[in-house]
Amino acid sequence: MSHERLFNFSAGPAVLPMPVLEQIQRDMLCLPGVGASILEISHRSKTFMQMLAQAEADLRELLALPNHYRVLFLQGGASLQFSMLAMNFLRDQTSAAYVRCGSWAKKAISEAKKEGLVHIAWNGESEGFSRMPQASELDIPSNSAYVHITSNETIEGVALTQDLDTGDVPVFCDASSDFLSRPLDINKYALIYAGAQKNIGPAGCTVVILREDLLERIPAGLPSMLDYRTHADNGSLYNTPPAFAIYGIGLVAQWLKAQGGLKAIHAHNQTKANLLYHAIDNSTGFYRGHAQAGSRSIMNVTFRLPSEELEAAFVKAAAAEGLVELKGHRSVGGIRASIYNAFPLAGVEALAQFMQTFQAQHA
Repeated sequence: MSHERLFNFSAGPAVLPMPVLEQIQRDMLCLPGVGASILEISHRSKTFMQMLAQAEADLRELLALPNHYRVLFLQGGASLQFSMLAMNFLRDQTSAAYVRCGSWAKKAISEAKKEGLVHIAWNGESEGFSRMPQASELDIPSNSAYVHITSNETIEGVALTQDLDTGDVPVFCDASSDFLSRPLDINKYALIYAGAQKNIGPAGCTVVILREDLLERIPAGLPSMLDYRTHADNGSLYNTPPAFAIYGIGLVAQWLKAQGGLKAIHAHNQTKANLLYHAIDNSTGFYRGHAQAGSRSIMNVTFRLPSEELEAAFVKAAAAEGLVELKGHRSVGGIRASIYNAFPLAGVEALAQFMQTFQAQHA
């Protein structure tokens, strides 16, 4: 069996930085000076407590987080957050505004409706979820408990290109697939959450960043594990946390700092994405991008070919060249190249060249 690494375009769990994987490999059997694996040490140990504190400190540095924001390391993925944030902030409130911008936004809306009234601030379904809304298009009632948006829709390949400004209505954001991929104005967000496995670490941990004053709005009587106050009051250690995933997130955060931070990684991500969008735009229609130009994701590049048969052939031929996990999501089909922070430029260059070759053979 070959141990050669391929160019993995998976939407998640996704590629991790090679230095991080090498560090994990070195530490897996025995953490230096500890005598045990990260998989074995107590979450109450001094070693893990230091890891947890360092991971939070590095995230704070990368995002320039003010002191009045809390950082929580939770479990259950973004899917649990769909319910949890609504339980904490929509119950007993008038309504919350949701931007229906793609498949994950639809799931968030479905869960929120179980907790209270949902107002659709904008709906992109009539356009096939091919773009994000302009701020002027959003219909957000002033008495909304919050407005929720998914900043990057992995399935459709559309993304916000600038932070929302919604006045006094708090912005809640599912940033699972573009978290730490670009600088952002944290002061425009009241709550951001991200499942780690797409862009910031191994599967199993969800990072939640929330403004401290929100904790005062949470109703009494919620189940302990579904109450943000529980985790804030206990420093993410109310129960056994996802220790290995937190360790991995910490390593990725250190790697990002070594790359020059979020401004530098955003420029690198833009370079990678531009290569693929250039290949699409210059294919004279052989490749058709799904996202409209102003809403193109730099994390998930989605496109179609002239037929489903050609798309199947494209995926098969690409895999033979070491370019794997390019099949689009089962709900929409097509091709999807996920090129998160850690995805190497060489892999994007290889895919762009393959696209030209495949077109020449099948156009």
